[in-house]
Amino acid sequence: MNEQTLHALGFYELLADIAAYARTETGKQAILDMRPLYEQNRIAQQLNETREAMAIVARSSSVPIHSANELESYLQQAHKGLYIRADQLAHVISFLDHCRKLKRFMKDKHAIAPIVSAYAFSIGDLHALEERLGACIRLGQVDDHASSDLAYVRRQLQIIQTKLKDKAQQLVNNKRYAPYLQDKTIVDRGGKLALAVKKEFRTKVEGTVIDQSSSGATLFIEPTALGDIQEERALLQIAEEAEVERILYELTEMVLNHETEIHIAIETMHHYDVLFAKAKYCASIDAAVPTLNEEYRIDLRNARHPKLGSKAVPLSIKVDEHERALVITGPNTGGKTVTLKTVGLLTLMAQSGVPIPAEPESSIAIFRQVFVDIGDGQSIADNLSTFSSRMVNIISILRQANDQSLILIDELGSGTDPGEGMALATVILEQLFQKGATLMATTHYSEIKQFATKTPGFVNAAMEFDLATLAPTYRLIIGESGKSQAFDIAIKLGLHPKMVERAHMLTYQTERSYSAAFSDEQLKQAAYQKQIVANKYARARKKAPQKADQDKLASFRQGDAVTVMATGEHAIVYKGPDKNGNCVVQLKGEKQVLNHKRLKLAIPATELYPPDYDFDILFKSKEYRETKKQLTKKHVDGLTLEEED
Repeated sequence: MNEQTLHALGFYELLADIAAYARTETGKQAILDMRPLYEQNRIAQQLNETREAMAIVARSSSVPIHSANELESYLQQAHKGLYIRADQLAHVISFLDHCRKLKRFMKDKHAIAPIVSAYAFSIGDLHALEERLGACIRLGQVDDHASSDLAYVRRQLQIIQTKLKDKAQQLVNNKRYAPYLQDKTIVDRGGKLALAVKKEFRTKVEGTVIDQSSSGATLFIEPTALGDIQEERALLQIAEEAEVERILYELTEMVLNHETEIHIAIETMHHYDVLFAKAKYCASIDAAVPTLNEEYRIDLRNARHPKLGSKAVPLSIKVDEHERALVITGPNTGGKTVTLKTVGLLTLMAQSGVPIPAEPESSIAIFRQVFVDIGDGQSIADNLSTFSSRMVNIISILRQANDQSLILIDELGSGTDPGEGMALATVILEQLFQKGATLMATTHYSEIKQFATKTPGFVNAAMEFDLATLAPTYRLIIGESGKSQAFDIAIKLGLHPKMVERAHMLTYQTERSYSAAFSDEQLKQAAYQKQIVANKYARARKKAPQKADQDKLASFRQGDAVTVMATGEHAIVYKGPDKNGNCVVQLKGEKQVLNHKRLKLAIPATELYPPDYDFDILFKSKEYRETKKQLTKKHVDGLTLEEED
């Protein structure tokens, strides 16, 4: 499938949305690597599996999926002659536990998902292995009871450890050694018990120096009296390590003996992760499984673009082997491009085994190639204009297209002279149709609408426009060509029909009456309104200078920051202009009267202060504000407020 198509239609974004539902990294990567298929049986199988998985998710969304990434590396490690460590075996146990839970989970799902539930039972009986590993491994360590020899050795180790600590404590408490010790704590140095002896008394304590403090003032000496006991402990530790290693090799061999069953379990778990990620995503977009066909029929019923969700206006569209070329017209931002992308992306989804957001009665064709030319492909690096870059893409499509291709072209022939662009668009559509391709193209050219009307195999379609609200409805109407919305809108807004008729003649070189759209009363009203507008315009021209002054008078408000044009100084308006155009402004802390013609607005008050700002803070003295505050709260005898100007 063409990479440019996958990018243009948002296929990779779709895969990322699905992968977000996967539980394992392997599952996420497998989803990101998905590509459209071409064999109907394989596609149908994947769609049916996803449908069954959706039924399971609808009943219970908690499917016991477990990551199996580590198990592959553990098996490789074992084949190299290394044992699987105890902490790694804990992961194996967890995986086997999830396999058992998965089989139990699928046991009662046969009625609603016979195919999907059966996969779980392809996992062999690993219960004995799980039990044996669980009996030997506990909390990531080899358990004491993994073997009788290990249990015996560890009991002896506990005994000798207790004996060693007791003996060491006796030495610490011995009055003979007390003066020589730095402290009365038994120190463990590299698995050996030692006494902390002051350096100057090294010769007073019999034993071997095994370490010293960072300052060198303290020596850690293993007393000779502990040597025999510590040697006995070391031998037991060697025996313990040997027995643990023997057990781990034994458990590793058991795992390898079940390698085939484990590989099947890993593949099954991985398949379930991908499958249920698809199912959960499809449930989130209310998807359904369409019917597949190899007759290159597209029959979408109430389809929606998955990215638009509930905001999408349902799209119903149908093409077949007899009428396999659709020409879509309509206003800008009316949904033409979204229609193309919806058809393209839903085709890729279905061929990838992903149900589509449409009614179950929908049918999707299986195409070997999907080609698109959507959007502005201008290349600055290659010095190509929009038209040139798109033409390069169109030529590539013409070379590769055949009767197994779906071709989606947006605004065919745009970006150049309208006459030449229309002619090129027509011959390109003819050539693609002759090659047997299924194609959908959007256009504004009325000549292409006429071409589609007259040419067998072509069908017009229009994006609906609501003249009552002057807004697109985003609904596609098959069998109709888009009307001249510019003329209809102009009529709706009250433009005189004679003007619209003149525009129609200039555009189409034919006459058409638009007077029928207006009643006699509306025509009279239009003429009356036209005269009113003309009169107003005439009066406005006479009063233009006065009006300009009035607009400027009204432009200054309290708090506006202004510039004194003569000096360039900044001031703040205290009172707006009076009837003579004089303003009171605060300049350098003093109020001055200046004519509005000497002032220029710098920053309006609405951008400087909140709506409820108290301008007394700017223009009144502190004493005035305090007096006003007191009088606002209550009456104070002898206290009056004199207005400050």
